[in-house]
Amino acid sequence: MQVFDVISGDGPIVLGQPHGGTYVPEAIAGRLNQNGSGLADTDWHITRLYEDLLPGATVVKSNVHRYVIDANRDPEGVSLYPGQNTTTLVPLTDFDGQAIWADGQEPSDDEVETRHLTYHAPYHDALQAELERVRARHGVAILFDCHSIRSHIPFLFEGELPVFNTGTNSGETCAPEIEAAVDAVARASGMGAVLNGRFKGGWTTRHYGRPDTGIHAVQMELAQRAYMHEAPPWGWDNARAMTVRQHLKQMLEDLNNLALSGSISSEGSDQ
Repeated sequence: MQVFDVISGDGPIVLGQPHGGTYVPEAIAGRLNQNGSGLADTDWHITRLYEDLLPGATVVKSNVHRYVIDANRDPEGVSLYPGQNTTTLVPLTDFDGQAIWADGQEPSDDEVETRHLTYHAPYHDALQAELERVRARHGVAILFDCHSIRSHIPFLFEGELPVFNTGTNSGETCAPEIEAAVDAVARASGMGAVLNGRFKGGWTTRHYGRPDTGIHAVQMELAQRAYMHEAPPWGWDNARAMTVRQHLKQMLEDLNNLALSGSISSEGSDQ
């Protein structure tokens, strides 16, 4: 299995998809307990959700499941949300705080580093290369990092998550025009939206989003009820998906037009 796939487009938008993969090497899969083997914390159907929404968009997607290693975590293991429950570079629990490894099968520090070099680093090398290629062509690159999660996860957040959760690390990772464009579509959808709420942008968004360099980044965390059934077998719901895809399409088209118009500033929105 290839660690990642790249579809190189000719436009200014790059879609990052670090959590849609379900590949777990056999030797690692055999060490997961029954709970972990269900792979419940997958960003299910994320590639299908964004497929063909924006002609010319570049796609970089990881095929490796986050239980092998989480491609959206700091490789140094630094928490993105100090003081809040979260999962680690190689998770020891699922999003409900339940163990995912059989007794005595948790990965060692050395194994974590091996997985980093084998799976995490190659994905980010590819993403970095595509962002630089796109910036060289257009003078700007916009990373739209695509995520989804169950609507109710008490271990991580209270209540029901809004459908659209836009993260820019409080305005630091993109120009204000970009943040405003995404947030405007999300709020106009009537489906529920928040800007820099529980999900302010993961390591990917914070690492690459450097407006002064011409690379901007936004994380979109979608509540999965917007397009699928939030229980095994995690089925796609076409009627729901058609609706949310229209809003995502509008977001991407608006960002594409902003980038091509040359009207994006080189500073973060600094809320």
